[in-house]
Amino acid sequence: MTNRSRRRQCGAGEHDEWLAEVARGASHEVGDVPVELLGEYLPLLAEAAISGRAPEAAELDAVARLGRRAAELGVSAGSVVQLYLSAARLLWQQLPEVVRSTDSEAVRSAAAAVLHVVDEAVARLVVAHTDARRQLVRWEETLRREFIDDLLRGDADVGRLMERAEPFGLDMGRPHQVALAAPADGLGESEETISALERAVVQWAGDRDVLVATKDGRLIAITPADSDVPGSGRESGPASLGELLLAELEHAPGRPWRITVGRPYPGSYGIARSYEEAREGLAMAERLGLEAQLVAPEQLLIYRVLLRDQPAITDLVQSVLGKLVHARGGAEPLLQTLDAYFASGGITTEAARRLHLSVRAVTYRLGRIRELTGYDPTDPAQRFTVHAAVLGARLLGWPERGR
Repeated sequence: MTNRSRRRQCGAGEHDEWLAEVARGASHEVGDVPVELLGEYLPLLAEAAISGRAPEAAELDAVARLGRRAAELGVSAGSVVQLYLSAARLLWQQLPEVVRSTDSEAVRSAAAAVLHVVDEAVARLVVAHTDARRQLVRWEETLRREFIDDLLRGDADVGRLMERAEPFGLDMGRPHQVALAAPADGLGESEETISALERAVVQWAGDRDVLVATKDGRLIAITPADSDVPGSGRESGPASLGELLLAELEHAPGRPWRITVGRPYPGSYGIARSYEEAREGLAMAERLGLEAQLVAPEQLLIYRVLLRDQPAITDLVQSVLGKLVHARGGAEPLLQTLDAYFASGGITTEAARRLHLSVRAVTYRLGRIRELTGYDPTDPAQRFTVHAAVLGARLLGWPERGR
């Protein structure tokens, strides 16, 4: 006998309007969760109460499909379960054949049959919802990862990229800037750090045109950079994206963090250009051994100028510093001395403190540099040439990579 025939024999067809009213009442009780998610659940309960029939496998499969549908619609598992429980309660209260029965055994049997259906249906509903939600999350993560890769690479189809940006709230017509945060010991799987940073960036810049993600072991924050940013012009709190990241990551795992920010650019390729600046900034900061945790884009302009004509800077390094490789211990100790001397503003005592050497040792090294190169780093007229050569050596990885 088919389910439809059985329902006719049980009189279910006569109660279609009654069951529809129960469904609407349950939906209203739990915040207007879509009635369609009940499917044939209410007729199953009615038949169980009247005839004691257990649900068949195909009927439970149909409930599972409704669980997946709820996940697709964005209805939480808790809400859809509340819908099913509310529907069961309302139906039981309005079953005249059972409620008015004076046979306590019949009432107990009916209740047991209904509870069995509720138990089976809700279990299948939740499992299917969880599986579907997990698949949706994986799919969304894949789409997000692919979108971010294409966005930062800057070579994707512009029209398609703008369409894909819309669900993420990015207006590609606005200028954006990109900040990168690199932890000292690797990012790992710190979801808590990522979530906390995303909340902070959203609160600072607004809930649109903001994207926080990870790539190559680094945190990436993308925000608009025009006057419409809510965070701009504040009298207190971080005044820039870089300052915000530095404040938020100060106590986060992976410290010390190094943060670089690309300059803002408009258009579909603006984000990719800003990202490339920030990425290049990180590489420069690491190569130069900069002590600052936050490196602003303006700080790196001079280094970009130096690298713009690499043959010329290579020639400068070799001409000014080349003979340092013949010093006892090689060029590196003397380069470190020049680094500390220039970083301290040409003050020998401060350079000695930074190097953990005596002032006499630093003075000796500066004299040795003068003897080998013919350039005196303490002479204001020659200091710029030597300093530029030292910066070029760090950028080029000389002498290790210059040999």
